[in-house]
Amino acid sequence: MVKNEAELQNDEYIRRYLEISKQTGVVSEPMDFERTTADLLVECLEQEGVKYIFGIPGEENLDLMNAIEKSSIIKFITTRHEQGAAFMADVYGRLTGKTGVCLSTLGPGATNLVTGVADANLDGAPVLAITGQVATDRMHLTAHQYLDLEKVFEPITKRTKQILRPDTVPEIVRIAFKYAESEKPGAVHIDLPDNIAKMPAQGTPMNKVVPQKGIASFQSIERAARRISNAKRPLILVGSSAIRDGAAQAVTEFATELRIPVVNTMMAKGIIPFDNPYSMWTVGIPQKDYINQIFDEADLIIGIGYDIVECFPRKWNPDNSHKIIHIGSESAHINKRYEPEVQVLGDMSDSLYEILRRSERETEPDYALEIKAKIQADHDQYENDDAFPMKPQRILHDVRKVMGPDDILISDVGAHKMWVARHYNCYKPNTCIISNGFASMGISIPGGVAAKLVHPDRKILAVTGDGGFMMNMQELETALRIGSNFVTLILNDSGYGLIKWKQREHFGKTCYTDFTNPDFVALTNAMGGKGYRVEKADDLIPILEDAFKQDVPAVIDCRVDYNENMKLSAQLAELAQEQESMKEERKKANQEEEK
Repeated sequence: MVKNEAELQNDEYIRRYLEISKQTGVVSEPMDFERTTADLLVECLEQEGVKYIFGIPGEENLDLMNAIEKSSIIKFITTRHEQGAAFMADVYGRLTGKTGVCLSTLGPGATNLVTGVADANLDGAPVLAITGQVATDRMHLTAHQYLDLEKVFEPITKRTKQILRPDTVPEIVRIAFKYAESEKPGAVHIDLPDNIAKMPAQGTPMNKVVPQKGIASFQSIERAARRISNAKRPLILVGSSAIRDGAAQAVTEFATELRIPVVNTMMAKGIIPFDNPYSMWTVGIPQKDYINQIFDEADLIIGIGYDIVECFPRKWNPDNSHKIIHIGSESAHINKRYEPEVQVLGDMSDSLYEILRRSERETEPDYALEIKAKIQADHDQYENDDAFPMKPQRILHDVRKVMGPDDILISDVGAHKMWVARHYNCYKPNTCIISNGFASMGISIPGGVAAKLVHPDRKILAVTGDGGFMMNMQELETALRIGSNFVTLILNDSGYGLIKWKQREHFGKTCYTDFTNPDFVALTNAMGGKGYRVEKADDLIPILEDAFKQDVPAVIDCRVDYNENMKLSAQLAELAQEQESMKEERKKANQEEEK
C-alpha cells in the first residue's frame, strides 16, 4: 500500500498528476496519502449495496484486493476461473435485480471474463466487470499482457470506462450501476490501471438513485383495451422483462379474469403458475410444437415484457400475419415480424390493471384449452417410465416432485435445456434459470454457487450435461470452500447431445461429438463433495432427497437416453404437417367467405 508522497514521486505520471491537480484545485491540501483510488472505488461499491465480488486476485489488482480486504461490507469470493466468477455475478444479478460484480486482473484474466459478461449482457442480467490494467505509462508500448480492454468489452457491455483520474471514480461507478440496472439491464465494465489504483484519492461516493417507473399514456391503454375486447382469440406472450418488472401477479390476474391463454419464453418460466388453466407453458425450442398451434389460431398477440432475443418472432409469426400489442417498460425491438399496432409503455403491472379495468371478455379459449390437454397428455405419459438409461422426460418429472415451489433449478446449455424448457414447469418466477439470450455452456455450477448465496434456505439444483459440467466443474471447490451446498444433476450421454441432435436432423449422422468421461462420483468425492450414481429409474428421487440433505456440494451422475431427441423431432415434424394442413384449410375457408 502507498503510505507517503515520496513513494508516489517514483511514478512520473502520478507526480505530474499531483502537480497539475494542485494547480487546478482538483486536489486540495493536505492530501491523504493513506486513501487510494482503489479504496475510493471500494467505498463506492459499498454505497451501491454490493455484498459479494467474485473473481481471482492478480498482480495488477493488488491495491484493489487490499482495499476489498479492509471492507466490512463486501465479501470477496475467490473462484477457480474468471469465467466462473462472471457466471456467478450473472446469476446473482438475475436473481436479485442488483448488480453482480466480478473481478479479474489484466490480459488473460480479463478475457476469461468475456463469455460470462456477454451472457449477462444479452440475457438482461445486471453485472459489473472490473479489470486490472497495466500502468498508464506503458499503454503506448507493446507491454506484457496488455490489451485495450475498453475495446474488448465495448461490444459485450452497455458501457465501458477506464479510470484515469482518482476524482472521477464516484461518477464512473454511479454511471456504471445506472446503466447496469436500467431496463434492459446488462453488463458494464470498469478498467483500473495499476498506477491509478495506487494514487491518493479525494471524493465521496455518490448516492444511489432508484428511478421511478413510468406510467403508460391513457390513449395507449384505451386502444389496447378496445383491441383486446374485440379480439376473438387473443394470446399473451410473456418475456423475462415482465419478471424483472415484478409483474407476475398482474399477468396472472389479467389472464385469468379475461380468460386469455398465456405462453412464456424460456426465461419467463413461472410468470404464471403452470397449473393455472390459462398457462400454455413454454415456447422456444427449435421445432414447431403444440404451442405453435395456439399461435396459429390466435388473432391477436399481446407481448408483455417480450424481448426478441429470447425467442425470435420468426418462430411464432413466420408469415408476419399477427396483429400485435406490446406492453412493456420500454418500446419494442425493431423487427419486421414484431410490429405492434399499439405500444403501452410504462410500469407493466399498472398497465395491465388499467387495461383490465377497461376490457370485457367472457368467452373461454376452448381452442387453446384443447391443445393444452394434448400438451398435458404428452407430458404425463412419461411419469412412470422405468426405462434405463432414463428418458429426459422421466428425469424432469422426478425432479419436479422433489423440488418445492420456491426452489431453484439452474439449467446449463445442451440437449437437456430443450427438455427443461419443455417439461420442467414452474409455479413462481426466477425458479428456473435458463441462459437463452447468449445460451452459454458452463453456467449451471457457478450459477448454483450464486443462487445458494442469494437463497441459502432453498434447494438449488444445477442441471447440466456432461459437456457443460466439465467446463466449470472446478467451481465445486469454490462451493465447498464457502459452504454452498447445492446439488448438481449430470445428464450423462458421453457426448455433445444437442449437436448430435442437430447433426442427425440435418445429415442423418453424427461426427466429432463423442467423448469419454471421468468417474464423476469418484471425482466429486476426491474434491470433498458427495457423489451419487443412478443405476435404475427408481433411484433418482431417493438420491435427490438424500443429496439435498448433505452439508457439502453433491453431484449425481445419471445416464440419459437421448434417443428421445430424434423421436421428439419426428413427432413434432408430423405435428407441423398437421398445422400446415389446418392453416391451408383456414385459408381456403376465408377465401370462400370473401367470395
